[in-house]
Amino acid sequence: MSSKQSAPKGARKTTRASRPTAEAAARSSRPSSTAPEPTGPRPRRLTAAAVLTGLEGAALVVCGVTLLVLVVTDKPDSMRQAVTGGLTVLALAALPLAAARGLWLRRRWSRGPAMITQIMAMPVAWTLFNGGGMLIAGAVVLALVAVAALGLVVNPTATEALGIGPRET
Repeated sequence: MSSKQSAPKGARKTTRASRPTAEAAARSSRPSSTAPEPTGPRPRRLTAAAVLTGLEGAALVVCGVTLLVLVVTDKPDSMRQAVTGGLTVLALAALPLAAARGLWLRRRWSRGPAMITQIMAMPVAWTLFNGGGMLIAGAVVLALVAVAALGLVVNPTATEALGIGPRET
């Protein structure tokens, strides 16, 4: 039937309720925003990655709170810089904590933030290592945790559990 021809009279009559609305059509064409729930037990490697990433986030929270407590108990050179530093460290703790929760719940999006957290930990470990003294021990621990967590996150078992697999061509 061409665009100039009209449908037979009986076919033209549709009620408002039977016609799909634009909103319903848009809803059906959009991909689902919720991913299917993962099945089966969480792999140990993914659990270990979530725990290590969560520990990094918890360590940042402890550092941020310590900086803010030192503002109150000590006499910093610049009150504004001290408070800003503490709040910044607390804000930075949000990324690894969110990534750890996502890994724990097997959310696909959590792999990126977890990898970013581990990659950004490397220059921090290097800076601590160059600081000398007791900072070297902290640098070694941070570097080992970051490398281990990164290895766990990119492991095929973990990526499969997160629903990230090879693309079919």
